[in-house]
Amino acid sequence: MIKIVVGGQIDKKEVAKLVEENVGDKAEVVVKSDLDAAMSLKNNEADYYFGACNTGGGGALAMAIAMIGRKNTATVSMPGNIMSDEEIAKEVQAGKRAFGFTAQHKEKVVPLIVSEILKKNQ
Repeated sequence: MIKIVVGGQIDKKEVAKLVEENVGDKAEVVVKSDLDAAMSLKNNEADYYFGACNTGGGGALAMAIAMIGRKNTATVSMPGNIMSDEEIAKEVQAGKRAFGFTAQHKEKVVPLIVSEILKKNQ
């Protein structure tokens, strides 16, 4: 089963709920502190990380970047700038494991990321 951790600086419960609604019974979703979530990725206790903050890349991804490296993370949205559906799909398919975004974009990006994760893990 896929394991997803939710960290980030804001809206953790709302992001987790969106992930759960979109992933159904195909993944386990757990809310953790940023450090614990990033450590779960590093130790391969979790497969993916979702994090929201006001900038999309700072507080949402800082610990994940520190633990698993920038090349394994993707900032899919920032204030006034959101990746296209195709760009988001490409990031997931490229093997990125941690995704940061602004809280304002969570309703758009979370379903896209989850959909691509499920395709990749069929």
